[in-house]
Amino acid sequence: MQRVPVYLLSLLLAGSVKAQQNWQIVPGKITTQWSANVNPAAPLPEYPRPQLVRANWQNLNGLWQYAIVPKAQESTMPASFAGSILVPYAVESALSGVGKTVGKDSVLWYKRSIALAPAKKDQQVMLHFGAVDWRCTVYVNGQQAASHQGGFDPFSIDITPFLKKGKEQEIAVSVYDPSDDGPQPRGKQVKKPNGIWYTPVTGIWQTVWLETVNKTYIVSTKHTSNIDNKTITVQTNVANAQPGDLVKVTVLNGANKLSEFSVAAGNEVKAVLDNPTLWTPEKPFLYNLKIAVVRNGKNVDEADSYFAMRKISMGKDGNGVQRMLLNDKFVFQYGPLDQGWWPDGLYTAPTDEALKFDIVQTKEMGFNMIRKHVKVEPARWYAHCDQLGILVWQDMPSGDLGARWEPRPAIEGIGYDMERSAESEKIYRTEWTAIMDALYNFPSIIVWVPFNEAWGQFKTKEIVNWTMQKDPSRLVNTASGGNFHAAGHIIDLHNYPQPAMPSVDIYGSNYVIVLGEFGGLGLPLEGHTWQDKNNWGYRSYKNSEELFNNYSQLIDKFPALIRRGLSAAVYTQTTDVEVEVNGIMTYDRKVFKMPVQGLKQVHNKLYDINLVTMK
Repeated sequence: MQRVPVYLLSLLLAGSVKAQQNWQIVPGKITTQWSANVNPAAPLPEYPRPQLVRANWQNLNGLWQYAIVPKAQESTMPASFAGSILVPYAVESALSGVGKTVGKDSVLWYKRSIALAPAKKDQQVMLHFGAVDWRCTVYVNGQQAASHQGGFDPFSIDITPFLKKGKEQEIAVSVYDPSDDGPQPRGKQVKKPNGIWYTPVTGIWQTVWLETVNKTYIVSTKHTSNIDNKTITVQTNVANAQPGDLVKVTVLNGANKLSEFSVAAGNEVKAVLDNPTLWTPEKPFLYNLKIAVVRNGKNVDEADSYFAMRKISMGKDGNGVQRMLLNDKFVFQYGPLDQGWWPDGLYTAPTDEALKFDIVQTKEMGFNMIRKHVKVEPARWYAHCDQLGILVWQDMPSGDLGARWEPRPAIEGIGYDMERSAESEKIYRTEWTAIMDALYNFPSIIVWVPFNEAWGQFKTKEIVNWTMQKDPSRLVNTASGGNFHAAGHIIDLHNYPQPAMPSVDIYGSNYVIVLGEFGGLGLPLEGHTWQDKNNWGYRSYKNSEELFNNYSQLIDKFPALIRRGLSAAVYTQTTDVEVEVNGIMTYDRKVFKMPVQGLKQVHNKLYDINLVTMK
C-alpha cells in the first residue's frame, strides 16, 4: 500500500470540505465512472515516479488559482485570477472545473500557496512536474525559478534558493501552448477538433509534487538487462557527490536479497543473476532494486526501483524471413492502437484505477501489446504495463505536419521527407531525447516509433539511426504507416479495414514485417458518444453482433499472414475518442461493443507457436 505522509493527510482532511465547495465538473459531456471518485482535495494522490521511490514527498495536486490572459503577459503575473482549477487536469477538460480553451494568442497562469516544513541545513527541496503542455515558466515566491519547454516529459527544479522564512510558500506557473498553430509535438491536438483530431490540452496535466532530499542525492538511474550474459547494469546519476562516496545497489527477488554491489559514485554496477527469471506477458516478473549513496558507512540518500530481465530482437525464421523475437523466441504481437484520451480528463485519466483499467481490459480481451499512439503517458501507466505484462510500442507525439504521404512502401525504399525549420527540428530532437530518457527503464516498452504516417516526418534515416544509437536495447519502427526509408528494424503498413502486409519477398530478409494499423470498425452507441450526431468511423455497423462477426472474419485472415511473415498487428482502437467511434469500448468506458471473452477466444489462434518455424 502506498504510504501517505502524516502532514499531507492532515492537509487533505482540512481542505476536503472547502475543496468540494469550490469545484465541480464542467457539465455537458459524457463522463467515465471514475469522475465521481475524484477528490478535489487530493486528486491522483499516488506516488508519481515508480522507478525512483522515496518516502519523503508532498503531492501538490488540488485546487490552484488560474487566469487566461493575453500572450503579452506571459512574464507578468496577473493582478487577479479568474477562479479555481483542479490540477492536474488540463484547463480545457471537464475535470479541471474550467473547460476553457487558451490558444496561441493567450497564456495560462496558475498560482497556489503551500504549507512546507522548512528544510534542514544540508537538504534541498525539489519541485517536480510530471508534464506541462507546452512551454512554461515557474515562479516561487515571485522569483523566476526555471523554464521548461516540452509537453510530454517530466522535469524538476531545486526551489531551495527561492524559499522564504516560515512554512507558507507561493508557487506560480505561466504556460504558453499554441496547439496546432505551432511546430511543437502535440499528437492529436487541434484548435478545431474533427474526425481523428481532438481537443487541445494546455497546461499542467500530470502530477505536481515536492520532495526533500539531501544535497547529495540520486537524480536518476538507468537499468539495462542482458539475458545473454545474465546481467543487469545500473548507472546512477548522483548530484553533488563527494570524493569517497559509494553507490550501493542491492538486487532483490521480492524481499530476498540476491546480490549487493558497491562502486565509486559515477561508476556503473553490473550484477550477474544466476538462472534469471525472464519477463514475458504471461509471467511479468520484476526484480526489486535498492539504490543508496553511502558516505563513511552511512546512507546519505536511498531510493527503491525495479527492473526486468527481457530482450527484444529480430531473427530469421526457417524461410529466411525476419521475425520480432521476445527473449529469442517468436511471439506474435497483437494489440490495439491506444490513444489514451478521456472524455472527462482529456490527456489525464480521472484516477489511477481508471489509468490501469484500459490496460487490464486489453489483457482480458486477449491482446499482448499496446501501441501508445502519438502520446506519452504518466510513469504510472508504464509501471502498470510492467506489472501486468503488456508489450508497448511507444510513438513520438507528432507535430509540424506537412510531409507528403506515400502509404505504400516503394520498392526501392524511396520515401518523402519534409523540411522543418531549425527551430522545429531542435524542438523535435530535444523532446524525443527527453521522452526516451524518461521512459528508458520501463521494460514493457520494446519498440520506439519516431514517425507516424509522414506526420512531420523529416531526415528519416538520420533520426532513426540516432534513435537506434541512443537505445540499442530496443527495436525502432522507422515510420508507422508512413514514408518508408531503408533504415531501422521494421517496415509498417497501415490498411483499413482489411488486414494486409508489406511484401515479404521485397522486404522480409532485412526488416520485420508488421501491420501498424487496420480495422477501425465503428459502432456509435446512443448515450455514450461525445456528440449526438455526425460521429465518425472508418466503417460503421448496426449492432454489436454484426460488429463482432465482421471483426472475427478479419482475425480469421491472420494465421495465413503470420505464416507468410507477419510479426505483429495493431487494431484501431481501444476506445472511441471524441467523434471517432472506432473503439472496442465506448469513450466513457461504460460499454464493451464486443464481448471480452469472445475477443479472447478469437485472439488465441494468433499465438499458436506452430504457425512459424524458426531456424
